[in-house]
Amino acid sequence: MALKIRLTRVGAIHQPHYRVVVAEARSRRDGDPVESIGTYDPRAKDKGFKVDLARVDYWLSKGAKPTDTLHAMIKRARRAAAAPAATTSATTA
Repeated sequence: MALKIRLTRVGAIHQPHYRVVVAEARSRRDGDPVESIGTYDPRAKDKGFKVDLARVDYWLSKGAKPTDTLHAMIKRARRAAAAPAATTSATTA
């Protein structure tokens, strides 16, 4: 059972919204996912991508492969999560 971390569309026509899901690689785009781990709203500028990085790490450890698009988005989310922690510790020191 090969798993993919990918987007599935849930929005209406001309109002795209996506869920970040873990699903079997051979299943349909909007098929039944194994687990939903986040959301993506491409119309929101800064706060459009929300994902549970702990669950992403769990599924990556189990062998799930993210799509190219999600790989880039996850990297960006990791950098964004690390940046506030670094600025908070720098101001308190």
